[in-house]
Amino acid sequence: MPSKETVRRQRALGGAVGVVVLGMALVYHFFPRVFHVDPAQVAPRRSMNMGPMAASSPGGARSTQAMAEASEVDAGPPLTLAPTEVIAARMAARNTQLPQQMSADTPQVQALLTDAGKALRAGQLVGDKTSAAALYQEALKIKPDSRRAAQGLFEVKARLIAAIGQDITMGDADSASDLLASLKTLPNADDDVASLGEQIKTMNEVRPLLAKAAGLLQDGKADQPAGDNALEVYRQVLQLDNGNAVAQQGLLQVQRVVLDRALAAVAQNDFKGADQALAEASSVQSSSPQLRDVQGRVDGMRKQRASSLLIQARSALDSGNTTLAQQLAEQAQTTGADPQALQEFNERMTNARLYASYKPGQSFTDRFVDLPGQAPSMVVIPTGSVAMGAPDNEDGRNDNETPQHDVTLAKGFAMARTDITVGQFREFVKASGYVPDSQKLGGASVYDEGSGAMRDDSSASWQSDYAGRNADDRLPVVNVSWNDAKAYADWLSERTGKKYRLPSESEFEYALRGGTTTKYWWGDGTPKSKVENLTGAGDRSANGRRWSNAFSGYRDGFWGPAPVMSFAANPFGLFDINGNVSEWVQDCWHDNYIRAPRDGSAWINPGCGTRVIRGGSWGSSPDQVRSAYRQGAGASVRSGRVGFRVVREL
Repeated sequence: MPSKETVRRQRALGGAVGVVVLGMALVYHFFPRVFHVDPAQVAPRRSMNMGPMAASSPGGARSTQAMAEASEVDAGPPLTLAPTEVIAARMAARNTQLPQQMSADTPQVQALLTDAGKALRAGQLVGDKTSAAALYQEALKIKPDSRRAAQGLFEVKARLIAAIGQDITMGDADSASDLLASLKTLPNADDDVASLGEQIKTMNEVRPLLAKAAGLLQDGKADQPAGDNALEVYRQVLQLDNGNAVAQQGLLQVQRVVLDRALAAVAQNDFKGADQALAEASSVQSSSPQLRDVQGRVDGMRKQRASSLLIQARSALDSGNTTLAQQLAEQAQTTGADPQALQEFNERMTNARLYASYKPGQSFTDRFVDLPGQAPSMVVIPTGSVAMGAPDNEDGRNDNETPQHDVTLAKGFAMARTDITVGQFREFVKASGYVPDSQKLGGASVYDEGSGAMRDDSSASWQSDYAGRNADDRLPVVNVSWNDAKAYADWLSERTGKKYRLPSESEFEYALRGGTTTKYWWGDGTPKSKVENLTGAGDRSANGRRWSNAFSGYRDGFWGPAPVMSFAANPFGLFDINGNVSEWVQDCWHDNYIRAPRDGSAWINPGCGTRVIRGGSWGSSPDQVRSAYRQGAGASVRSGRVGFRVVREL
C-alpha cells in the first residue's frame, strides 16, 4: 500500500499535468498557428472525397470561405438537413433501371466491386482510378449486366446529387460547382446536371440578396422602412427561388420581430397595436407555429386585461362613480371582454343609473339611521311610458281624464308595496310628536251602517277604522289628510337619509296600470279571481247591506278595508293599488290634462289647496275603479275611504 507521501506526490503531479494539457488545448483552440496548423486546412472543402466529411457532420464540412458566406446569409434558426447517405439511400431505393443479369459476376468483377464498395464507404466517390465511380464503371465494362455494379454506380450518382442539393440549400456555391463537375463525368447524368446547374445559377443570383437581407435584419430593418427592409428582399429571393430554405428561415425571423412588437404592445395594454402587429405577422407567414403561439398568448392576456377592467368597472360602480365605471367598461369592450360578462355589467350600469343599483321589481327596506326601526317595504318600478288618461271610447270616462297623453318616466323610482298601515303611522306619530289633522281639526268622514253612506264623526281619528271604530294595526291607515301623508313622507326622509315623498299623479297611474292599457289593470271587466278589495255584488255588510253599483258576480269577502296584502299584487308587485283605500298623490287638482307634464313630475301650483286622489277603494263603484279615474279634495280632508303610500327616489 503506498504511503501518504507517495499519494500526495502523485496528486500534485497529476494536477500539474492536467493544467499543462488544459493550457495547450486553449492555445491550440485560439492560436492554432503556434502548432503550425493552418485553420483553412482543418476543414478542407468537400469535393470528390466525401468520406471524412460525412462522418463529422450532415452533408460534410465546407470551406472556411463558404462557412463565412453562409454565416452572412443564414438569417434564421439553423437548417435541419437529412444526412447525404439517407437522401442517397432513398434515391437508390427508387432505382428501377437495373440490368437483367444473365450470369454470376466473375472473380475479377467481384474484386472490383469489393474495392468499389470500400471506396464508396470511405467517401471516395469520383476522381482517380481507385474511386468508387471508376471501379464500378470498370466492372461494367467487363460485365455490362452486373446489377451490383449498376446499383453501385447509381448510388455514387445519388450521393453526388444529394450533396449538391444540400450545398445549394446551404448556399455553398463553390462546393456545389465542384461536385457538379464530378457529376458530369458519370453516365446518364445530363438531366440532373442541367437541373442542378440551373439551381446553382439561381443560387448565385440570390446569394447577394440573402446577404443584403441578413444585413438589414441585423440593422433592425426587418419589415420597415418600406423599400429598404429584409422582408421585401426575402420575398424577392423567393420569387427567384421559390423553395429557398434560407429565405424561408429569414421570413420566420422577420415574423419573430413583428411578433415581438405585438407582445410589446400588449405589455403596454395596447391591444389595438397588438392586433395590427399580428395582422402584419400573419401576412409574413400565415400558419407558422410561432404565430399561433403568440396569438394564443395575446388572446389570453386580452381576456385577462378585459376581465381586470370589468372588475375595476364594477368597483367604480359600487362606489358610485358611474362615469369612471362607464369608461372602464368601454375599455373592456374595446379590449374584447366576454360578451356575457359585459352584458351583465351593462345591466348593472343601467340599474345604477336608473335604479341606484337596484333591479326593477326588486324589493328592499331602508333602516332608520338615528333610531331603531325601518321604512315600509319598497319595490323598484321600472322605467317606461304610459298613455295617461282615458281613451275617447272608454265607458264611464270623465272630461277631467282627458286628453289622453303619453308620459315617459325615464328615471326609476321605488314605491311602497302596500298602503301605509295604522301601525306604521302610529310609529311616526309616537316618534315625531306630530299631531294629525284628525286630532288638530277634529274628526273625519266615516261609514254609517245605518244609512249606508259616509258621515262626519268628530271623534274619529287616524286610529279609527272606516266606521270610526278602533283600527287594527294591519289595516291601511285612513282618516288622514294630504298634510298628514306629506308629514309622514318627510319624516321617513329624515330617519333614513333617503328622499321619500308622495307619488306624482303620473307615477301613480303608471304604477297602477303596471304596463297594461286595459280599463282596469286586470282587464276590461269583472275580475275572475280575488285581485282587489272592491265593491262586489256578492259582498254583504254586517247588517246585510249590498252594493247598488258593484262588479257583477264578484265577492271578495270584505265590507270596508282589508288588512294590507290580502289580495294579489299587480304586474309591478304593488298590493291594493286599485282597491282597499284610495290614495293621496302630490299633484294639485286640475280640471283636465291640458299642459300637464309629460316627464312623470308632479303638476303643482304654488299655494294650491286642492290635491288629487287616485285609485279605487273598498266602496268605489266600477267606474271609479278604472285606471284613469281621478278626483280632487281639499288637502285637509279626512275620509274612511282614503289613505296613502309613499315613493322613494333612487
